[in-house]
Amino acid sequence: MSSDFEGYEQDFAVLTAEITNKIARVPRLPPDEKKQMVANVEKQLEEAKELLEQMDLEVREIPPQSRGMYSSRMRSYKQEMGKLETDFKRSRIAYSDEVRNELLGDDGNSSENQLIKLREERAHLLDNTERLERSSRRLEAGYQIAVETEQIGQEMLENLSHDREKIQRARERLRETDANLGKSSRVLTGMLRRIIQNRILIVILGIILVITILTAITFSVRGH
Repeated sequence: MSSDFEGYEQDFAVLTAEITNKIARVPRLPPDEKKQMVANVEKQLEEAKELLEQMDLEVREIPPQSRGMYSSRMRSYKQEMGKLETDFKRSRIAYSDEVRNELLGDDGNSSENQLIKLREERAHLLDNTERLERSSRRLEAGYQIAVETEQIGQEMLENLSHDREKIQRARERLRETDANLGKSSRVLTGMLRRIIQNRILIVILGIILVITILTAITFSVRGH
């Protein structure tokens, strides 16, 4: 399982490196090429998200005692993914000097005013984007904690269920042992009773035998 996770890690590293390189090139491209590059980066970002999902599934299957290290790496990768998305959004509204001059022209104050307005709009958009990113990261962190808590709870319930089954089996064996002891006790009591009865019978027979012998001896002596 760890080998699959490491394979996804390598793919994620290569893909994010390509995305970072393309994001840096976006502001310097003319509009037509920029549009194509943006579409390309969007596709690669989706692929990176799918890789993260696969990695997350692999981490959930790792035993809890070994999961901490992988969970920490996953948080780092998700932060990196969030940074890439933020940089990409910034690059989409950023322009190089050549493209900006082409869009605004060189008509003095009008161009300067448009440039100031564009910068204000961009700053406002970036501020909103950063707030959304922070909220998204907090939600993801909360979701991750909830998932891990749920997994721990399920494992605890499973352990308690196993313990309960063991206790029930032990109780059943104890009841069976008690029943067997009761049967053995009754058998032993019966045996002792028969032994006592046999001994009493032997004693009575012995007394009768002695009396018979003594009687015979007495009659024999009187006969002479």
